[in-house]
Amino acid sequence: MVERVDYLGLDRGGWGELLAGWGEKPYRAGQIMKWLHHRDARGFAEMTDLSAGLRERLAASGSLAEPEVTEERQSEDGTRKWLMRAQSGSLFETVFIPEAGRGTLCVSSQVGCALDCSFCATGKQGFNSDLTAGEIIGQLRVASRRLAELYPDRARPITNVVLMGMGEPLLNVRNVIPATTLMMDDLGYGISRRRVTISTAGVVPGIEELCERSLASLALSLHAPDDALRSELVPLNRKYPLAELLPACRRYAQRQGAKGTVTIEYTLIDGVNDSLAQAKSLARLLRALPCKINLIPFNPFPGTAYRRPPAAVIRRFQDSLIAAGYAVTARITRGEDIQAACGQLAGRVADRTQRQARYKRLAALELEEAVA
Repeated sequence: MVERVDYLGLDRGGWGELLAGWGEKPYRAGQIMKWLHHRDARGFAEMTDLSAGLRERLAASGSLAEPEVTEERQSEDGTRKWLMRAQSGSLFETVFIPEAGRGTLCVSSQVGCALDCSFCATGKQGFNSDLTAGEIIGQLRVASRRLAELYPDRARPITNVVLMGMGEPLLNVRNVIPATTLMMDDLGYGISRRRVTISTAGVVPGIEELCERSLASLALSLHAPDDALRSELVPLNRKYPLAELLPACRRYAQRQGAKGTVTIEYTLIDGVNDSLAQAKSLARLLRALPCKINLIPFNPFPGTAYRRPPAAVIRRFQDSLIAAGYAVTARITRGEDIQAACGQLAGRVADRTQRQARYKRLAALELEEAVA
């Protein structure tokens, strides 16, 4: 059986290769991409500047299947979350955050996550599957269409895309790279490479592959200033410790040019990684890395024992880093009332790792001990 082509996930190179194999002229790739990503064509019959024969072949050889939206929720602060169904049947989440002068779409790259970071609800769901390039782009396509209805006065509701939703993007580079390339392509969505960000917990081989194949911005989920604590919070650190991870990030920043930087994401957890001493350790750790720092107050989820630090503690941590010469922002929590804040995305995952069952057992034991 011949596998049908996932057209939404084809970047310029993918279209060129496919059409060359069919004996079509190279310019056809641009025509089709404009129909799909500029004009939001829903079928090939709309593509009237293509020959009838090519339209028929396209329809017979592949599909324009988008993720199915099963639920849409809106926060009191305007944040919007969609629950979408993947080809696997499991559900994943996509979030839009509107702000003055910009709109950020937080996109998922996997259904669930295999990394099991201790402060993140997504990892507690276990892992089901990678999202295809078409499913990643499909989130942008579906959200763009819906937001055009909601914000008819905005020429472009989505100005930024961050792969900070469910999953670890660099464990799915074969789909993430063509999808993000298409986001940045003028024949795709034409978003500046500084406004398309791939976030990683520290998959070093994936960072090295990005160095060769991508121009997107990079964000590192760091969350601790030393290996011992980071290995507790981010188990992946045991495989790729800081001595290996930070040089890889530095090489990526250098590849971006003279002004290239990496965004450091640091989730502040009360009494765990938020002390003044840890802020100073973080400043020393990052000295050789061109970076800006984004502090994220911990967002609670069911079953966690972690808490968000007081505002004064967050401010003290931020001030210490600013005094050390870093550009530092403290993220304002958005969408918490609909579980759309950073670290809260969970979806509905048919877990292939059995992690969800183990987590529920542990949570039940913790509850019994608390009651006792």
